[in-house]
Amino acid sequence: MDRINSIRLAFALCMITTAVNLQAPLYDDFAARDGVGVGATTVAFSFYVVGIMPVLLLLNGLSERVGRRPLIVVALLLCLAATVLTLVAPGLATLAVARFMMGIGSALTSAVAPAYMLDLFKSEDSRVPANWVTASTSLGFGLGAAITSLFILHSPSLTPPSFWIYLGAGSLALLLVITLKDEAPRRSSAEMLRLPMYPPGAFAYGLSILLAWATSGLVIAILPSALAPYGLSGWAGFATFGICSCGVLFQQMVRKLSPPLSTRIGLVILPISYALIAWGALLGVLGAVLVGTVAASSACYGFIYLGGLSGVLEVAGDQKSRASAGYFLMAYIGFSIPVITIGVLIDTFGHAMALTLFGMVLLVGATVVSWILKGDRQHDQYDAQAVAGKVK
Repeated sequence: MDRINSIRLAFALCMITTAVNLQAPLYDDFAARDGVGVGATTVAFSFYVVGIMPVLLLLNGLSERVGRRPLIVVALLLCLAATVLTLVAPGLATLAVARFMMGIGSALTSAVAPAYMLDLFKSEDSRVPANWVTASTSLGFGLGAAITSLFILHSPSLTPPSFWIYLGAGSLALLLVITLKDEAPRRSSAEMLRLPMYPPGAFAYGLSILLAWATSGLVIAILPSALAPYGLSGWAGFATFGICSCGVLFQQMVRKLSPPLSTRIGLVILPISYALIAWGALLGVLGAVLVGTVAASSACYGFIYLGGLSGVLEVAGDQKSRASAGYFLMAYIGFSIPVITIGVLIDTFGHAMALTLFGMVLLVGATVVSWILKGDRQHDQYDAQAVAGKVK
């Protein structure tokens, strides 16, 4: 029964994140319909972070007051309502509102999902429920975009059948989670405001995830417009699936490495894979784009994401909650501000100049952060064993 409950929660988490990028392959079509440029598209895209930030910063203690299941239910309801909005009135303005709602839902989910899954697994190794959470959410982030791409490649539409399929699957997830047991104790006096912090050694990991998720955000928000001149924008959903969901394939490897080494490996992969994505997008080489997104995912949702989060938790002491909030604050800053900036630069100077400029900044940033992390000698012996393949 515990395993069945875990599957029900994992399905709900997957459906929440599936909604987030369901419309991603249509961004360029929405912009063309509304007569606006890439800059406006990236602003609408970044409303997701506008929804996340207040919950992440101000409502971290909400689950201790009302429980975990109600937050998952609210997140699913928000995602279903957001999808209905884009069905009824497709366009960038509606997309901004929808992404704001989905941002709130994602923040509510991230606040409770790991601990909730751990409780459902009872006495099993804590790494197992963590794997279920990361796998189900990573799969969802790319799944919606990939399914939408399948439909619009066959029959272009601003309201493809993938939206209706999602409403059915999301409603099923809602029914499954409403009756899910939730034994977490409630405390009406639980503190709601938990400001982020950066203990010594944590800020470099925050910079790493900022660079990684800025790259991920660029692929999701800007790639459709870059591929449009070659008639390939319909494939953008598969690129989103590649960069969001394929990182889970590398997570077992990440666990064998120390956090500094794992993060430094990701920082080497990141600019190389981005260069392949940008080159493929600017020349219309679809294969290069898809291979590049899978490689980038190994860094964005593998080496840097898990390695960096593990590193933050290592140095956080008894302030793990606030240190984690600081880490994700940097992540979502990367997921928004650089994406908007590059979108405005594309409208002004074109794709080639803007994407090249981002690549240069990414290379410099990755080099500097990697150098900072290399100064951490705490794990040298462990790193040597890992590289030699001796860590089991």
